[in-house]
Amino acid sequence: MPSLSNNLNETSSFEEQFSKDLLQSEKFRARVLVFISGALLFYVLIIYIFFGDYFFGSIGTQPPFLWALLILSILAVRSFYISKKINVIYEKHPDFCFMAEVYWDLEWTLQQQGFDYTYDKRLYDRLVEGTAPPVRGHLLAGLDFQDHLARFLENHDEPRAAATFVPEVHRAAAVITFLTPGLRFFHQGQREGKRVRIPMHLGRGPVEKLDASLSSYYENLIVCLKDLAFRDGRWQLLEARTAWHGNRSSEAFVIFSWSGPGNLRRLVAVNYAGHQGQCYVKLPWSDLDGQTWQLCDKLGSAVYYRNGDDLTRDGLYLDLPAWGYHAFEVTAVQDKGDIPVMFR
Repeated sequence: MPSLSNNLNETSSFEEQFSKDLLQSEKFRARVLVFISGALLFYVLIIYIFFGDYFFGSIGTQPPFLWALLILSILAVRSFYISKKINVIYEKHPDFCFMAEVYWDLEWTLQQQGFDYTYDKRLYDRLVEGTAPPVRGHLLAGLDFQDHLARFLENHDEPRAAATFVPEVHRAAAVITFLTPGLRFFHQGQREGKRVRIPMHLGRGPVEKLDASLSSYYENLIVCLKDLAFRDGRWQLLEARTAWHGNRSSEAFVIFSWSGPGNLRRLVAVNYAGHQGQCYVKLPWSDLDGQTWQLCDKLGSAVYYRNGDDLTRDGLYLDLPAWGYHAFEVTAVQDKGDIPVMFR
């Protein structure tokens, strides 16, 4: 068995070699971009000076058009270069993971260029707004996009989550953030409830008191995330229906399910609003009839039993307090003797 020192040496050697590779690639990229930028600028200026009126017409008389053409050309070449370089690195280090901090709706573009994950700033911003419809709208995106998003509630640029959200909103936002698809990104100090954002160039920060309640919540959430259903299952956004005529509180719900591997079933529901809410939700499973189902909250103490025929016909009724949530493990009851009398 290799010694620890040998492993450390191999790791150090890999890091040194990879740093050299990146340094060489940066030098090469700089040379390429300088050459292409100069060539394109020269080409565009020659056309503009000698053939502007003929070739471009009235548009060509506007210098901003030429600059836009030049910039777009450079970006196109740069995009092609990044994609090719990522492929080269993957060939040498197939387990390497690329994550991009990217904004301005360029997340999908960088994913197509080869990045494994891109920051999901849009979900974070909508959670900060504190209303459910924009959050649900974002979660309607295809899984080919969502599976490659890095979900977060704080990072090196954003304020601390504990300082941004009041405790009950913090918990509800964390359920949505970390139980939806993608990479679950936890920042240093987040799970302890730290409130002071530390600038990146500092290697130290103030001593802060542990938020025991928030820390306990995150411990339960981490245990929940170890569940295979939340890691390898099939995710689906579900629709909340009104509980009765005139009750619009269903609009505040964010509900989704995880199915598999095997017969694993999970249902997550969040009332993302500052008021109590009720709704019905149709469950995505077609074999509910003829059985009694147990719904056990993995993030709380609630346990319910529901008739499968009722679930198929009407859906599951939910009544949650402001910022309330459930992460149900849904299982069929094999022995009716296990069902409490009040639920029979």
